Amino acid sequence: MMKKTAGIHHITAIVGNPQENVDFYAGVLGLRLVKKTINFDDPGTYHLYFGDESGNPATAITFFPWSDEYTGTIGDGQVGVTAFAIPKGSMPFWEKRLEHFHVSFSIQQRFRERHLHFTDPHGVRLELVEREAGPASTWHFDGISSETAIKGFAGAVLYSLRPQKTGRLLEEVMGLECVGEEEDYVRYRSEADLGNVMDIKQTSAGRGQMGVGTVHHIAFRNHDDSDQMEWKLLLEARNFGVTPVQDRNYFHSIYFREFGGILFEMATDRPGFAIDEPKEKLGENLMLPPQYEALRPRLKQVLQPIKVRLLD
Repeated sequence: MMKKTAGIHHITAIVGNPQENVDFYAGVLGLRLVKKTINFDDPGTYHLYFGDESGNPATAITFFPWSDEYTGTIGDGQVGVTAFAIPKGSMPFWEKRLEHFHVSFSIQQRFRERHLHFTDPHGVRLELVEREAGPASTWHFDGISSETAIKGFAGAVLYSLRPQKTGRLLEEVMGLECVGEEEDYVRYRSEADLGNVMDIKQTSAGRGQMGVGTVHHIAFRNHDDSDQMEWKLLLEARNFGVTPVQDRNYFHSIYFREFGGILFEMATDRPGFAIDEPKEKLGENLMLPPQYEALRPRLKQVLQPIKVRLLD
């Protein structure tokens, strides 16, 4: 049975101070804070979502802020680099913007593409790469327009304990196409416009350790609940240990750790982030699922206040 995922749904990382997280991804990168909620498995921790104007699949990067926790190590068994797609011709704008906010960067080449490589304040590795495909973001913030705004994900670089096994999963089970090899990387591509490219590093980066500055998991897209159940059965038939379906309020999820050690999630495209607040108000208030509503007074005392703000 051959199925195909459209590509990345979201990527979730662990960071430190939540206001620093908001300042960087909203204030510097100009993404919209589309949801301010909690980690459903650890309700004393924020779960913050940033993306395009609606937080559409293939645009949302999400975070668990762990203030004052240990720093992780980026390495095998993790997403090593998260890449964002920007419009053609917008690279000079982003070089100047990162310089303005004193963000150090380097220029790297991979598969004949120029990548602007940098890290966020807590160590998460990021890239910007110009891509023609994919709709422009209509979210405008602090001089960032649709001509320069991040569109969504370009893809990710996977650091695998077993690169060949991870590659076979992407190609033979998840329906991506192997489209090239270059030096230390093999590239796989889905049929989507955004979030469609996976580069697998072929040599070891050293063993990764989860903590602040690392990606917790990468999620791939399912159309709906029926499609997700087909994925669950398919993965189980391939001897992956798949979790029961988890209701994340804005999507439904299943999880499994692939044979290269990376935590994969399969997430439905719907119902989306407007299920509990209108599109024009996304991200403004702390939104809780019904099972945690009774905890709101205590959570407001525990969670550090955060806000989107213009930076100097």
